[in-house]
Amino acid sequence: MISKFIHRLKYTLLLSGFGIAAYAQTPAPAPPPDTAKVWIIHGQNTILINQSSFSNWAAGGINSLAANAVLDYDFNYKRDKWSWDNKVIMAYGLSRQPDIGWRKNDDRAILNSLLGYKAAKYWLYTFLVNFQTQFANGYNYDSNNLRTLISAPFAPAYLTFGPGFAYKRSDSLRINISPLASRFTFVSNSYLSALGSYGVDPGKKNLYQLGASLDAYYKVGIAKNITLENILKLYSDYLKKPQNIYADYAANLYMKVNKVVTVNLGVELINDPLARIAQQKDGVTEYHSLLQVKQIFGAGLTYKF
Repeated sequence: MISKFIHRLKYTLLLSGFGIAAYAQTPAPAPPPDTAKVWIIHGQNTILINQSSFSNWAAGGINSLAANAVLDYDFNYKRDKWSWDNKVIMAYGLSRQPDIGWRKNDDRAILNSLLGYKAAKYWLYTFLVNFQTQFANGYNYDSNNLRTLISAPFAPAYLTFGPGFAYKRSDSLRINISPLASRFTFVSNSYLSALGSYGVDPGKKNLYQLGASLDAYYKVGIAKNITLENILKLYSDYLKKPQNIYADYAANLYMKVNKVVTVNLGVELINDPLARIAQQKDGVTEYHSLLQVKQIFGAGLTYKF
């Protein structure tokens, strides 16, 4: 009887061993995909300070103080063949000099949105939406410190949208071309619209254009903790003087000192054939299309997430 019990126990253990081995060889089911990773959100908040002070300085100089705040956020979506890249930039800055007071040196509100569907390894079918305006009035000052209004909130404001295609090597290199892009220019300020500023007919508050647009972005590390960012926008109007191309190029150099301290240098060049800049000549105000140049340099604090 004992021998039968031992025989049955051996048989049971043998079957259990085969069962365990078979279970061990069966692969575990794969975990479900993490759909929470389809959105990637990051950005940076920067405050720049630029200050110079002179006292009994033989070479001469003017005391000055400048402060700028920049919010730069990216909201990017990617799933399967679809991608949706969104960038929001909000910037405002003031500078102060004796006998002049405070003046605006930066004022931007920009939304850029690019919806894409993958066509090949680095190519996308796209739809672009870009909106730009500013927060406060802008003035041109003459030699007597008399000011002339040249811009205001939503005067101008630009809305550009249209289908196209893009070459996107990475988040640091992309070029989008839209051969059929609509562009609206809004001039909500009555004084500026009466002048026909930014291409609108005098008294009108909007202008419609149909043309081709190019948007390019390239960011490259040129040394340890030094990054150069390039942004280019071009637009040609099919309906009126397509040879007069709107061009906006910005170069931003970021030099990281440590986790929170940075030194930033920014240069922006704009050629807008429709933007008439007020100029004083022999006491008479004249309006001309001129190359617009903006340069900002300063050290500050940057918080990234």
